[in-house]
Amino acid sequence: MSETSGIPHGFWTQAQSDPGRTVLIAPDGAEWTAARLHSACNRLVGGLRAAGLRRGDSFAVVLPNGAEFFAATLAATQAGLYLVPVNHHLTGPEIAWIVSDSGAKVLIAHERFGEQAALAADEARLPATHRYAVGATDGFRPYAALLEGQPEEPPAGRELGWVMNYTSGTTGRPRGIRRPLTGKPPEESPLGGFLRIFGITPQVEEAGHVHLVCSPLYHTAVHTFAASSLYIGHPLVLMDAWTPREMLRLIEAHRVTHTHMVPTQFHRLLALPEEVRRFYDVSSMRHAIHGAAPCPDHIKRAMIDWWGTCVEEYYAASEGGGAFATAEDWLKKPGTVGRAWPISEIAIFDDEGTRLPAGEVGTIYMKMSTGGFVYHKDRSKTRKNRIGDFFTVGDLGLLDEDGYLYLRDRKIDMIISGGVNIYPAEIEAALLTHPAVADAAAFGIPHDDWGEEVKAVVEPAEGHAPGPELAGAILDHCARRLAGYKRPKSLDFTEEMPRDPNGKLYKRRLREPYWQGRERPV
Repeated sequence: MSETSGIPHGFWTQAQSDPGRTVLIAPDGAEWTAARLHSACNRLVGGLRAAGLRRGDSFAVVLPNGAEFFAATLAATQAGLYLVPVNHHLTGPEIAWIVSDSGAKVLIAHERFGEQAALAADEARLPATHRYAVGATDGFRPYAALLEGQPEEPPAGRELGWVMNYTSGTTGRPRGIRRPLTGKPPEESPLGGFLRIFGITPQVEEAGHVHLVCSPLYHTAVHTFAASSLYIGHPLVLMDAWTPREMLRLIEAHRVTHTHMVPTQFHRLLALPEEVRRFYDVSSMRHAIHGAAPCPDHIKRAMIDWWGTCVEEYYAASEGGGAFATAEDWLKKPGTVGRAWPISEIAIFDDEGTRLPAGEVGTIYMKMSTGGFVYHKDRSKTRKNRIGDFFTVGDLGLLDEDGYLYLRDRKIDMIISGGVNIYPAEIEAALLTHPAVADAAAFGIPHDDWGEEVKAVVEPAEGHAPGPELAGAILDHCARRLAGYKRPKSLDFTEEMPRDPNGKLYKRRLREPYWQGRERPV
């Protein structure tokens, strides 16, 4: 038994002891046995090592939800490597930044994202010999060639590696969250115990668990929940494109027991006709865990009424740490996002770094007992968000006398659309590269389905008349520089941006008129 997880040595030993067990059902319905996935990850380790990767090196993937994503996860986790998942909605230059900054020595992309991946590989000056595509992409070798001739047996020198997720910051440039290699065997991965935080036990302790992956795996939380499930013996059912009715169908067909969701998905499920909602059996669900964005009270109550007390909530950051609230917790203390995980500690500090007592609002700080992290190549950011061993992502909140956390605000300028964090600084930087833009601001405005959508306000440069033609040109300009979900959906003009004498932008003055009569989520 693994000393840390209480299960028989994670995925790899399970795969050897029960190779014929189905561990993954791909979006096309194909079933992957443990032996098949085990072989794929071992061969990928061989291919990456043949390409020159050594302990501590990185490789990047631009992949949809599929078996290749988990082969990459397992390969990195047992070969002392860093897997860098890249959001496949990003443009070529955005992907290139992550590939270059992470030092990725190999890029694996799916043909669906081949055009932007090729642009990124060129800009990052990645050798043609180190580009691989699932499917056909010009300038990329076939993914099968990376695995060809490599042994199916576990590799030598097995060591725990990590996923290095990239998260944006106020500078607009995403930064990698890098954790130090420990030299431990992969069987001692913290993935073995992660799901116990939410009351989810290994398959050897309680039979019947099935995890549904219903959001993109490049998201930190989605990937962590799924990889943890695979590690402790839970079969995975993968969705590539989420729709509410298909999710209900899969829950019923596979007797799904747990999944990770965002409030936008709740909203769309509840929008289904009553007869459709009643048609599907969701009684197998034990844990529908949601996070990533605020959930309106009426939406959460409606989901609890429909799905029962399996609707649970967490608050966390890609960097680590977090809180968890069961449905019972939330019904007892509406609005809470829960109490600290057993492996985490939460504290509230004021701007002077003084720890605040219960009931007082301040900046939320967290720390993990499982180890620290740094922002890759950004010592300043690493130091700036720390008080001792605690770190913050800038959210505001309070703890009550019982230790329950309540959010009172968040990084005030961050836009959350459909559970995705969007950072205005990056959008504003793109707007300001247009010659007709003298000053610019981006922020979130109400959207009935997504919660918020991106709005841009521009101060035109001298000699440029505001109007629909200029707005269209600026929006087209953004479309060439930003991923679709980041692009402003609309643009307004202002004669002069509201700035103080020191240049600080009063963004709230711009944002508030769009929220009149609406409550902005916090």
